[in-house]
Amino acid sequence: MKKLLKVSLGALLLCGSTAMAQSDWPNRPVVMVVPFPPGGVVDTVARPVAEAMGRYLKQTVVVENKGGAGGGLGMAHVARATPDGYTILMALPSISIIPQADKIVGRSPMYQLSSLTPIARFTADPTVLAVRADSPWKTLDQFVAHARQKEVSFGSSGIYGTLHVFMEAFRAEADLKMLHIPYTGAGPSIAGLLGGQIDSMAVSPASVMQHVKSGRLRVLAHWGDEPLQVMPELTSLNDAGYAVQFAQWTGMFVPTGTPSAAIEKLRLAAKAAATDPKVRETIEKAGVPVKYLDTPEFRKYWEKDAAKLTLTVEKIGKVE
Repeated sequence: MKKLLKVSLGALLLCGSTAMAQSDWPNRPVVMVVPFPPGGVVDTVARPVAEAMGRYLKQTVVVENKGGAGGGLGMAHVARATPDGYTILMALPSISIIPQADKIVGRSPMYQLSSLTPIARFTADPTVLAVRADSPWKTLDQFVAHARQKEVSFGSSGIYGTLHVFMEAFRAEADLKMLHIPYTGAGPSIAGLLGGQIDSMAVSPASVMQHVKSGRLRVLAHWGDEPLQVMPELTSLNDAGYAVQFAQWTGMFVPTGTPSAAIEKLRLAAKAAATDPKVRETIEKAGVPVKYLDTPEFRKYWEKDAAKLTLTVEKIGKVE
């Protein structure tokens, strides 16, 4: 009986300490991993969101850029992190692409989708087709006509990254001759476009609006299914006769197995950030419309989007 009482008391103390640890969460800074270099849409969204979440949680949320492999290195880092709520991820749709792409090229997947749990979506914006303003293409038709006859280069955030897959889908649909030049993120790719190292790229409007306004870049079309908020006059590829529609969203994830108490606090902090007027103004001023989805809705959205992207990657097949 004494032994049983000791075991029972120990179990109660353990449960009590675990509950206390979860109720006290967070008691140190939280790291938000951005799996790309600074300058891209994820970084643009992550920084004001992290600041607002930190205010809600009363702990600093530190943005840490871990670029490489089209975002795969940073995503794998979070998927393997201790599931305690102190390591979170701000990701793009490439989170759904990379495991399937790894299989196609014969690699062991860097992570599995089941290793990450969705918390919230913050934005969803179709990418645009961008070229330099001094390029010979002033319209989508001119670009397509040229690329059907002569090879046109395009940059991306990395092989099988979101921007790469979107452009590959367009290339296949329009039967274009294109050369892929991968970079370590959208920011470096934009620099390559501005510097003349590449001819074109698929990119978030937020990442290039300043260059469009300054007259250095031109956009020819977008991948969406409705008019863009920042450029309502811009035609969609679908309306132009090319059946490709994608949105580049930003969403927050945690390692699967994160305690429910931490997940719930992160969920509430994410909602507070997404509805914060200052955060919305900062993000939308950069050209990205806030389209928040809470955890249940985002989970359903992600499942549908991931299935669509997986099929797209299968159709594209192995690329170098």
